[in-house]
Amino acid sequence: MFVVATAGHVDHGKSTLVRALTGMEPDRWAEERRRGMTIDLGFAWTTLPSGGTVAFVDVPGHERFVPNMLAGVGPVPAALIVVAADEGWMPQSAEHLAALDALGVAYGLLVVTRADLADPGPATAHARAEIAATSLGAVQAVAVSGLTGAGLPELRAALDRLAAGLPAPVVDDPVRLWVDRSFTVRGSGTVVTGTLGVGRLRVGDELELAGADEPVRVRGLHSLGEARPEVTAVARVAVNLRGTPRDRLGRGDALLTPGRFHRTDLVDVRLTGDPAADLPATLILHVGSAAVPVRVRPLGLDTVRLRLARPLPLLVGDRALLRDPGRHHVTGGVRVLDVAPPPLARRGAAVTRAQVLAELDGRPDLAGELRRRRLVRAGALIRMGVPVPAAPTAGAAEAGAVVAGDWLADPAHWRRLGEQVTEEVARYAREHPLEPGMPVDALRQRLALPDRVLVEALVRPPLRIHAGRVGAAGADALPEPVARAVQRVRAEYGDRPFRAPEADRLVDLGLGPREIGAAVRAGALLRLADNVVLLPDALDDAVRVLAGLPQPFTLSAARQALDTTRRVAVPLLELLDRRGATRRLPDDARIVVT
Repeated sequence: MFVVATAGHVDHGKSTLVRALTGMEPDRWAEERRRGMTIDLGFAWTTLPSGGTVAFVDVPGHERFVPNMLAGVGPVPAALIVVAADEGWMPQSAEHLAALDALGVAYGLLVVTRADLADPGPATAHARAEIAATSLGAVQAVAVSGLTGAGLPELRAALDRLAAGLPAPVVDDPVRLWVDRSFTVRGSGTVVTGTLGVGRLRVGDELELAGADEPVRVRGLHSLGEARPEVTAVARVAVNLRGTPRDRLGRGDALLTPGRFHRTDLVDVRLTGDPAADLPATLILHVGSAAVPVRVRPLGLDTVRLRLARPLPLLVGDRALLRDPGRHHVTGGVRVLDVAPPPLARRGAAVTRAQVLAELDGRPDLAGELRRRRLVRAGALIRMGVPVPAAPTAGAAEAGAVVAGDWLADPAHWRRLGEQVTEEVARYAREHPLEPGMPVDALRQRLALPDRVLVEALVRPPLRIHAGRVGAAGADALPEPVARAVQRVRAEYGDRPFRAPEADRLVDLGLGPREIGAAVRAGALLRLADNVVLLPDALDDAVRVLAGLPQPFTLSAARQALDTTRRVAVPLLELLDRRGATRRLPDDARIVVT
């Protein structure tokens, strides 16, 4: 199947043409049939001579219903531009063509209707000249009469040729189905329709409803009036949603593949059409079937920032258009450059941002995004529409691949961070000489990193992470003043391992609270209590001495055997109890646990 939208001035015979081609009535409302004027979108289809199917989205031509027309044209890849031979090129012909050009529609046909009422030549020549200056370029032209049927066989053949020239549909990409109609079917529930431009839908699929947190499930699918287990792009499709209230969604909403789209209310775009400086402060953004008010902030000659009234699921490279409803004027097309732009809070930020945007072309580019964002999660890039390698090698930052978890880094930025780690750890060591390295979280904050795992990935030999701190490998070595003080303790108390220096003697030895803390963390001293420290092998030696006593033994017996004071013996035995080397009995005696 291929899908084509009609376009053209009111009362130029668009619906009559679709009716003649398909035998179906595209006008769904009684009001439309009574007035003979299309108000809302209509849908019909037919089989072409080749056996292929063409589905028509018939749009209204009156200027009051241009938003409805844009909802139908937005997701459709090709257009049937209709001009009446007896009236020729008209205002809505021009506005509809401007909309197609703004959206970048590149495939279409010119159909000159009512050829039985006037010579189609002048209207054809004028229309082809107008169309040639747009994204559609040179198009085939067919003159027809919906009343007599003249030219319809030629039009069917031209539609076949148009279909053959369209790009092959992409069926493996994520689904973004813009809803152009929603209604309730008794016994089935909520049904939405739209043009499936890419991807595939299956009965039972779980989808996201843009703007809602909970998922929705596909209960049934219809295409061309038939129930189907699966529908692939490009196609008109009706989706029956399980358990979804009708008032939850409508035209301009979208059904999405879960986790594959970034919903945003702030985008930077490139404009084609009116100069950015001439744009009104408020316009309407038309994308897919959605129409959303936006506030416009020019950032360059042809780049602007748009603040959307509600978030939309947009991707880098999306085409849309801006329209001024007050002047009934398409101000221009837009190409989305960034769906997650940085804030413009600092002086000069807007000028700098304009320089960055001037280099972007709207084509998703992994290397460029990493260069601009420096660090970003793979999932965030995917939701922006930026392709990410399926299985990049962790740590291969030179290729812009995963560096930790699902984080990706710009290679040059990652190398600079590695250098900065060494500098920051060395600076911290100078400023805190008694600490065994820099706390990981302090380093993360100093480097302005969003995740601790990035710090862990950046640490390379001769640095290492130990006990939540980053320091040099072998950094258990103490600062020189502390090492000298510990050596003096060992020299003075080595033959009296269970005697602890008094507080004033610790000061004389150069061991204040910070120095003792550093020595204890490095394992050079054993802290029993405040200002009660022993050499680190005292515990094992104490167990050997106590095991030689008659069991059980008392505190007094232990103190005498260890040749120490009660000030040392009490906390020493309590530490041995906690470690399970000794066990205290109900009468306060102890035994060594073997």
